[in-house]
Amino acid sequence: MQALNIIIISIALALDASGIAFSIGIDRKLKRYDKLFFIFSFSFFQFLLAFLGGYFGCLFNIYVFKLSSMMGGIIIMLVGIFMIKESLDDNTKLVKFTFIIKIALSISVSIDAFVIGFSTFSSINSMFIIFDYSIIIGLITTLMTSIAFNISNKLSKINFIKKYADLSSGTILILFGLKMILF
Repeated sequence: MQALNIIIISIALALDASGIAFSIGIDRKLKRYDKLFFIFSFSFFQFLLAFLGGYFGCLFNIYVFKLSSMMGGIIIMLVGIFMIKESLDDNTKLVKFTFIIKIALSISVSIDAFVIGFSTFSSINSMFIIFDYSIIIGLITTLMTSIAFNISNKLSKINFIKKYADLSSGTILILFGLKMILF
């Protein structure tokens, strides 16, 4: 596999994570710590699941792909539904991103990395090469989610966007979840 191929795969995998980072980053009440946690956890799980997928090989590739995408999509959609519900409720303004929700969200956007590792890296005989490729995936995810959080931070200063942040973020998450389930 050429370096350009792994970079393209890494960017494709990081798009979901950066899209989620963008949508939850619009909420100005999200703490810097939470953003850093998401950047780290998205990147870590992209790396880890790509590595594990490559390590375990091509066992039940089609079955795992369908099941994992559906579960990840459902988790992302549920978070989106909670965000929309809370945007419509005047009493609460922020979805509490508990540790478990953060980890579940991070794993759900990283399941595709496991499938890529399963299908693409399984023919590579060297664990060091699989490890290197997985590191590249994690680093590109770090870069792209950081950029997404920075862009969303700038956009959240616009009053119209700030006013409807939870509603739009929840809608984006639901659409990402549907994309994972259907495609």
